[in-house]
Amino acid sequence: MRLRALLDTDALGLELLGGEDELDRSVRGVMTTDLRDPSRYLSGGELVLTGLAWRRDADDSEPFVRLLVQSGVSALAAGEAELGSVPEDLVLACARHRLPLFAVHESVAFATITEHVVRQVSGERAGDLAAVVDRHRRMMTSGPAGGGPDVVLDLLGSDLDLRAWVLSPTGRPVAGSKAAGPPLPADVCARLAAEHLAATRSGRRAPHRVAVSGSTYSVFPVRSGARSPQAGAASRQVRETVLSDWLLAVEADAGDWAEERLDLLYGVTQLIAVERDRRDAARTVRRRLAQEVLELVQTGAAPAEIAARLRVAAPVLLPGLGAAPHWQVVVARVEWEDDEAETGPVAQSLLEEILVDPRATGPEHADRIAVAHTGDEAVALVPLPAVSTEHDGSESGVLADALLESVREPLSAGLDGDGRVTLGVSAAVHSAEGLRGALEEARHARRVAAARPGRVCAAGHQELASHVLLLPFVPDDVRRAFTARLLDPLRDYDRRHRAELIPTLEAFLDSDGSWTRCANRLHLHVNTLRYRVGRIEQLTGRDLSRLEDKLDFFLALRMS
Repeated sequence: MRLRALLDTDALGLELLGGEDELDRSVRGVMTTDLRDPSRYLSGGELVLTGLAWRRDADDSEPFVRLLVQSGVSALAAGEAELGSVPEDLVLACARHRLPLFAVHESVAFATITEHVVRQVSGERAGDLAAVVDRHRRMMTSGPAGGGPDVVLDLLGSDLDLRAWVLSPTGRPVAGSKAAGPPLPADVCARLAAEHLAATRSGRRAPHRVAVSGSTYSVFPVRSGARSPQAGAASRQVRETVLSDWLLAVEADAGDWAEERLDLLYGVTQLIAVERDRRDAARTVRRRLAQEVLELVQTGAAPAEIAARLRVAAPVLLPGLGAAPHWQVVVARVEWEDDEAETGPVAQSLLEEILVDPRATGPEHADRIAVAHTGDEAVALVPLPAVSTEHDGSESGVLADALLESVREPLSAGLDGDGRVTLGVSAAVHSAEGLRGALEEARHARRVAAARPGRVCAAGHQELASHVLLLPFVPDDVRRAFTARLLDPLRDYDRRHRAELIPTLEAFLDSDGSWTRCANRLHLHVNTLRYRVGRIEQLTGRDLSRLEDKLDFFLALRMS
């Protein structure tokens, strides 16, 4: 805003004492001070308000004004409440240094002037930023992104003093402004993503307000099309986008923002969405490669034909790699209750995100992932430059549990109520001949994960050599009958007598039938433990000294 505009506002009660020729100066901020040397707190362009407490005699005015001018302030406004009027020595000092000087009537609070200036300056900054964002949008729509989301977030930081970050639906940081400072902690990112997914699923109107770690954030969905989802939007439409949309997190409470400011932030999300679409388009080649390999494997093509396709894929996914890599297959499925829609594309987008290593540096790790989809299933072909054996004898590469470690919280929130994500991971193979087996292995592992409780589950190939491979394929009615026959008598007895027979049985089996270890674990006397085990055997007609009966109880507990 201009100094001239201050005189045109009667409510401010300002009187011009000098500097009429300088009234076209711009004001970029306001500061109140009574320090003899406030220069360390000035950055230039401020309107300085002072109550004159720094002035002891007439000689103090000259150095004070000189320091202000050297700091590049736009004008000085002196209050009349302390001395009754602005002293002549200050008027003369301002005139010598061509610094505009205003007198503030004693009936006007400095807070009134500060609020007016801040409101006007913020409004003008928002308008300027809106114009910059509009220009940037046109550039990104017609050509290269010119820096991507980081450039837009830097504008928010420099022009509106807003710290902002772009996050993936799993809470992975995609971009952040330089003014945002250090990266957001992983737990804060996960919480913001979780709250965003939960709010979107419930149909709440954006922006979503989230309080975490002592700060308040406003979360805006990044999507093409409508400005924000309307309450009551079709659940199927939400299900198609909620697990793939990015989000813009701003460290501020947008609840009391003016409509113009909200419109600006929504414009920023549309601008970021252009970059998101561009990155998705860049995945087209990798998706096509994965789709071709998947179709060859599923139709039983000759290994030589599959190997030729893998040789084409390797340079795209791992540029500069000399030798053919090992490969792993990851299968994912998203399931919604009471929904017959095909979920393969949703699972494809989500799996591409899950497979990005949040700790990776350098080229984006997603550039090494090729994901196809067929029906309700997404299939990822993950190349490994080398496969090493760890100290415990296991192979390195994609691990099922590690995949979901950082994304379980936000995804569980986004799926709460009626959705599930299940993943299966194969062992690494080094040839086309092994790829079909790897695909089936990953699919079997995913079925094992699907048999477990929870919204987000995964299983790896290591588990397929265990009895757990058999459990997912036992019909539900057989499971219920088997577990009821063995465990219902114990549950009924526990309910009536609070005898804790079920926990005792679990501890006894986990202790491999050792009376001493089990008694220590349960903090019981051995005789008390023997009494409980005897009661279990009496109620079920089984003998816990027999291997067959121990195995039956073990499986019943695993299936219950």
